[in-house]
Amino acid sequence: MSSSGFSPADPPAARPVPSATAPAAPWSVRPQAASTTPPAPTDTLGGPAAAPAPTPGGGAAALSSSAGGPAVGVLPPVEGGPLADEGLVQLLTPTGERVAHPVYDQYVADLTDDDLRAMYADMVLVRRFDTEATALQRQGELALFAQALGQEAAQIGSGRALRPQDHVFPSYREHGVAHVRGVELTDVLRLFRGVDHGGWDPVAHGFHLYTLVIGSHALHATGYAMGVQRDGLVGTGDDERDTAVVAYFGDGATSQGDVSESLVFAAVNQAPVVLFCQNNQWAISEPTTRQASAPLAARAPGFGIPAVRVDGNDVLASYAVTAQALARARSGGGPTFVEAFTYRMGAHTTSDDPSRYRSSEQEEHWRRRDPIERLRLHLEARGALPDEFVAGLTAEADALGEHIRETVRSMGHPSSASMFEHVYATPHAGVEADRAWFERYETSFLDQTGHAPQEGSHR
Repeated sequence: MSSSGFSPADPPAARPVPSATAPAAPWSVRPQAASTTPPAPTDTLGGPAAAPAPTPGGGAAALSSSAGGPAVGVLPPVEGGPLADEGLVQLLTPTGERVAHPVYDQYVADLTDDDLRAMYADMVLVRRFDTEATALQRQGELALFAQALGQEAAQIGSGRALRPQDHVFPSYREHGVAHVRGVELTDVLRLFRGVDHGGWDPVAHGFHLYTLVIGSHALHATGYAMGVQRDGLVGTGDDERDTAVVAYFGDGATSQGDVSESLVFAAVNQAPVVLFCQNNQWAISEPTTRQASAPLAARAPGFGIPAVRVDGNDVLASYAVTAQALARARSGGGPTFVEAFTYRMGAHTTSDDPSRYRSSEQEEHWRRRDPIERLRLHLEARGALPDEFVAGLTAEADALGEHIRETVRSMGHPSSASMFEHVYATPHAGVEADRAWFERYETSFLDQTGHAPQEGSHR
């Protein structure tokens, strides 16, 4: 058992998930006692009070107001455009101070010091993974790597709100969510080393393979959620059966048509999906201000989907907001768009140089808002971070680093023909034709005796 509370190799069902039974969302279509309904979130931009409630038939309500006031679901204008921090849900300040929230406090009320330490350990270990993987790429052991540096709170917080039966569709930077779902992190690196297309079983972990095509997996997630809905795994009231789906993507993906299409399908089908946008403010070198003139979450109500913006460097707030959105999806209340406002402290990938398009002053501004440091300060203020725990976590991180280095260097090199394996679940004529052509091409480099040409040959 690690200091994070579970072994990374454990399947999701065996891992402790803090506060797994989240309170029913106030917009749930299931009957609920009046005493469990939290006050309306009047101070949260795009929060559930601004969300269109489902009609009795399950469809999205029209964005209108019978009282003649502002249309339900329309976000108010925000000064500062897409980078505004006005209205962000926050439970921990950058200095680790716990602040109250009238809606989201209930979603973290049952978290113990052990739960908070487990979240802290998760973030520390995932950051060590990032550091080791980046170093291995610089040493030529990986072809490429995409860091999650600075985004640990958004990923660990939201990932810890998931239940074992939930299913995740990640992009290519969700290492923290992979860790929480029990994926062996060195299996993630098989993709970046080019050993295979993805080294884990998506069904066993409820965590799909990484998607490199920007935004396409938002449609996959929505379609999967529609299937879950049609399988009768939503709104039954059985906490071990009701299922939600999450799609993780970045701010750049919101400029892709696939994400807009997924919003359409999710809304009109009331699909049990949470569309989780990690707005790290950079789509490679393109800032969010070149992609939108308003907060990204403001797009969702136009499709009939409630939206909420959260401080993505606050692990408690990320947990609470996601727990509520997941509860709504599982109960049959439909989709939610979550914008986690954070910052990509590293490069887009190891082939990128962010110093060419952003300032060191901006990076320092966000370094002072580090998500790990924020939770550390909170735990220390509570007297909940004993020296022996820190020492044990440091040793665990060192062991993880050694494990990553040894495992990656022992992966070896796959045969060229292995690229044609596991492309589809069943045999595919196009893939087989490509494989046959490739075999003829490789054979053409052999001489008539079946040997490779001698050095200096022009073949």
